[in-house]
Amino acid sequence: MGNNLEFKELTREFRMGSMIFGSRITAVDHVSLKIESDKPWIMSIVGESGSGKTTLARMLLRLLEPSGGEIFVDDTPLSAYSKNKKQFYRKVQPIFQNPFTSFSTRRTVESYLFETAVNLEVAKNRAEAEDVIVNVLHSVGLDYEQVKGKYTAQFSGGELQRISVARALIPKPALILADEPVAMIDASMRMNIVNLFKSLKADYNVSFIYITHDLSTAYYVSNYIAALYRGNLVEFGNAQEVLNNPAHPYTELLLESIPRVGKLWDDAKVLPDIESREYQLGACKLVGRCPYAKEICRSKKPGMVDLSPEHRVLCYKYNNYNAT
Repeated sequence: MGNNLEFKELTREFRMGSMIFGSRITAVDHVSLKIESDKPWIMSIVGESGSGKTTLARMLLRLLEPSGGEIFVDDTPLSAYSKNKKQFYRKVQPIFQNPFTSFSTRRTVESYLFETAVNLEVAKNRAEAEDVIVNVLHSVGLDYEQVKGKYTAQFSGGELQRISVARALIPKPALILADEPVAMIDASMRMNIVNLFKSLKADYNVSFIYITHDLSTAYYVSNYIAALYRGNLVEFGNAQEVLNNPAHPYTELLLESIPRVGKLWDDAKVLPDIESREYQLGACKLVGRCPYAKEICRSKKPGMVDLSPEHRVLCYKYNNYNAT
């Protein structure tokens, strides 16, 4: 099994307002990136609210069709699975933000695990399914007896999220997409979930896309970082390169927004809320708050610049402010 991923000119537009007086918002704007690897990896997609992370996640899970472009997992376009959802979910599995809404309060949690094993044809019967479930629960630090016959109210948020991870592992997918998986979990338990991704990556030969606004966990867990701003991929590359030497002004802002020891929270930069007019800009969408902006940044969208084989940035600053 390969560990290849490609976004090729991936685009998603939405209409805002009425048909006559409304406008179009490009929530994901011609995003292209490629990972080719013989080992599993973790890529964090980072950015604040309104960056396009959720829209990207929904396209990856085939909950939204792209307006243009394509996603390839192990060199197969996801559109090839349009008539076979079962085959798709054997390839790509989700972990959602709120574990309490992933399971009904009226069903035992284990019933979801059995359902996944049987529906995705991982097991032929309940006995085979139970063997699979015992193994995946053990992989996330739980015993089957701790889960058997219990309902959501009998678990903590951290335990439920670990069960969500176990459920995603049942078909042994190539890719797991985790959308803000620690946002609803007690702070003391967040690193447990993030650590799971690191161990399971090797144990199950599974790659992870970790969608987050939390750069501190992204720094710890990632092999690759993709920074999104108003639908644009503004920086992508090796995680250590990107986070130790951020090239795009937006990535700098994200890193400066992380509170540090000895620095008062009030002193941390606060990133602004989403402004729909920034989506309409045909040039650089950060131009209104970028300290390096020049006239060309206001008139034409920059192209990607390769800073190294594993570090790319969407910024005129690294092209001597020349159009590409």
